Amino acid sequence: MRKTLGWLLSLVVLIGTMGAAGSTAQAATAAEPAAATDIKDQILGIPGMSLIEEKPYPGYRFFVLNYEQPVDHRQPLKGTFKQRLTLLHKDVSRPSVFFTSGYNVNTNPRRSEPTTIVDGNQVSLEYRFFTPSRPDPANWANLDIWQAASDQHRLFTALKKIYKKNWLSTGGSKGGMTATYYERFYPRDMDGVVAYVAPNDVVNNEDSAYDRFFAKVGTKECRDRLNAVQREALVRREPLEAKYAVAAAENGWTFTTVGNLDKAYEAVVLDYVWAFWQYSLLADCGSVPDARTASDQEIWDTIDAISGFSAYSDQGLETYTPYYYQAGTQLGSPDIKQPHLKGLSRYGYQPPRNFVPRDIPMTFQPGAMADVDKWVRNNAHQMLFVYGQNDPWGAEPFHLGYGVRDSYVMIAPGANHGANVAKLMDGEKALATAKILQWAGVAPAAALADAGRAAPLAAPDAQLDQVDPEREPQLRP
Repeated sequence: MRKTLGWLLSLVVLIGTMGAAGSTAQAATAAEPAAATDIKDQILGIPGMSLIEEKPYPGYRFFVLNYEQPVDHRQPLKGTFKQRLTLLHKDVSRPSVFFTSGYNVNTNPRRSEPTTIVDGNQVSLEYRFFTPSRPDPANWANLDIWQAASDQHRLFTALKKIYKKNWLSTGGSKGGMTATYYERFYPRDMDGVVAYVAPNDVVNNEDSAYDRFFAKVGTKECRDRLNAVQREALVRREPLEAKYAVAAAENGWTFTTVGNLDKAYEAVVLDYVWAFWQYSLLADCGSVPDARTASDQEIWDTIDAISGFSAYSDQGLETYTPYYYQAGTQLGSPDIKQPHLKGLSRYGYQPPRNFVPRDIPMTFQPGAMADVDKWVRNNAHQMLFVYGQNDPWGAEPFHLGYGVRDSYVMIAPGANHGANVAKLMDGEKALATAKILQWAGVAPAAALADAGRAAPLAAPDAQLDQVDPEREPQLRP
């Protein structure tokens, strides 16, 4: 502070000697102190912002922060909660990317694909009601897509005063849905949207698109192999549930929310085919055991590796209660037929209600997704949707109508739920990259003249650009 005051005093004396140039010098004087303020001080100067920790990373500043948000944006005086976020700071002269996973925020430095493409800053926000970003007491009626979009809008409004260049929003899966809903409710905030593998379950009770998907995905040989293992896991229910009981005792798993071990076991088994295509590739079919000769242990191991036997325990469900709540109140959830399990399945695809504690009330709102779908079809502007050809969640994608402007839906051939711009065919990859650069306001002249020359502006970084996959049960996109 003393250095700043001394510098200002010297500058004032200098200005007094400059005569006619005084007005220019005064303008420079006014500009300099703001530029000299450390970015951490600028961020913490935002009302309601507090620092959890700063982690060093070469070429960046990385902050883990809390931001005080209204529990209910319609009644902001009715209480607040702390919402966790991270900031990967490059430079205020660069564009910024607003990333959402739709779940918990990763507190390690990471960079989404659009952030790498535009060589920008990245703000990552934890979704409301995912701990620790949960109001206490928790009124679950305040967990909906509008409230979450309003969280983003309020944070963006505060940060835009510091990061004044263009902004893009992005996210994958539920994060892609989140970016889309944000655009629907606050279409003037972002300069572009890149939504990866975002499901669009417009009519919750009409899920035949998923049945059509599973009837043709991959090859018949692979589909038959997966179906046979899934069926065999139900044929051998008794010995495999005995193994499940032992594993539950060893790991402390309980099954109060779903009801009992039998229901949890079947839920895991019914996830198997879906989860394979969500996270694996056609080339991985060779690792699926032959159900005719596989031992009980081999059946157990493949189901556990792909579906995860901990998923529907109370301990596995607890973290994702906010997701299952939203799936059962607004987002919708798939229900597929699986005719090869006829006579063996006791419960079918269980609804989200089965995965949320019964003391949390849930009522489905059928108009929520229809509203978003209609808005995107008619109003999308500078939005890019990327899907994987072999990803089950892409069976019900977003569609664009005739009224949209500068918006695109692209499909990565053979890709799964990890589809991104880099996995698109060359022509679409170039176009998508060029559009992202253009929307961010940093497209080089060569890319503006020829999309084929568009390329990410930031150098690859194995640590920053790594994907941190988390096991996601079938109901979680």
